[in-house]
Amino acid sequence: MTFADEVKSAVTTRAALLVVGVLALQLLFIASYVGALHRPDPTDVPFGVVAPQQVSGRLVTQLSDLPGGPLDPRAVSGEAEARRQIQNREIDGALIVSPTGATDTVLVASGGGTVLATSLTKIIKEAEGPRQRTVRTVDVAPASPDDFDGLSSFYLVVGWCVGGYLCASILAISAGTKPANRQRAAIRTAVMALYSIAGGIGGAVIIGPILGALPGSVWALAGLGALTVFAVGMITLALEALTGIVGIGLAVLLIVIAGNPSAGGAFPLPMLPDFWRAIGPALPPGAGTWVARSIAYFRGNAVTGPLLVLSAWAVVGTALTLLLSMRRRDTDGTRRAAAPGEADSPGSSSSLA
Repeated sequence: MTFADEVKSAVTTRAALLVVGVLALQLLFIASYVGALHRPDPTDVPFGVVAPQQVSGRLVTQLSDLPGGPLDPRAVSGEAEARRQIQNREIDGALIVSPTGATDTVLVASGGGTVLATSLTKIIKEAEGPRQRTVRTVDVAPASPDDFDGLSSFYLVVGWCVGGYLCASILAISAGTKPANRQRAAIRTAVMALYSIAGGIGGAVIIGPILGALPGSVWALAGLGALTVFAVGMITLALEALTGIVGIGLAVLLIVIAGNPSAGGAFPLPMLPDFWRAIGPALPPGAGTWVARSIAYFRGNAVTGPLLVLSAWAVVGTALTLLLSMRRRDTDGTRRAAAPGEADSPGSSSSLA
């Protein structure tokens, strides 16, 4: 046997294609993470301005014209309204201009991302310097002391997502990547649901009562976890049913390579480049991270949209998984129906027997 024959025997064409696919995923991983996170610059951060009427318009214009466009400022009627909008996650911070003194106040919310809160304070201090004004910072939604840089919610959601696609991959590969029939697909869906509930509760208990890393309702976090795990698991099962083992790679591409760096975890969404900022809220890691932070620090506000995103992934994944299994059953049934006719044909082995 020649060396070329040995190579063909050791590495089949299918294996070679899979290796090429893995290489592509590796390079995409590097490009996505480095592209999203190598230069976190605030851009168009929703920002409120509370100031006397005679200076409000001019100040909004000045902040809007800052080099690099870090802020998207808008006038707000008062401090109470600014605090309400921050709690509702409509804006990420606000400047409260004192009508009598020389000290103004910056409202931030480190629970939405410590790095962003720090950046906003720095931007406003630099902008206020030429006006001979000083700035004090008030954190209206502070991150927990045990939640370094506000990352715990992101890591929690990443853990749920990893569990979702790993469980789905095991369920599919254990008996072939394509469901043989509708019953098997239904069983896998039921197992995925039970696993999701266990994973959601377990993650919420670990990050809350056990580690104390996140405040907020344990049961609300558990519900979020169950939905996140199920959404990721079912879309993975659907991709595997559609494309076979390649579906695992597609799930990694969707959740890990595209979803994690765009989730707003390491750096909140306003600090990401436009592409990742655009796709992040539409993917499970980004939607889950947003909801986890809202539960922990923002009284559960502004969660309807992200929960609908997660629900849509879960519904689409479940529907595709079941529909593809029905198509598989129809194909198998057609083959079985054709078999007797083939057996009775003059040239068949049964007639010769």
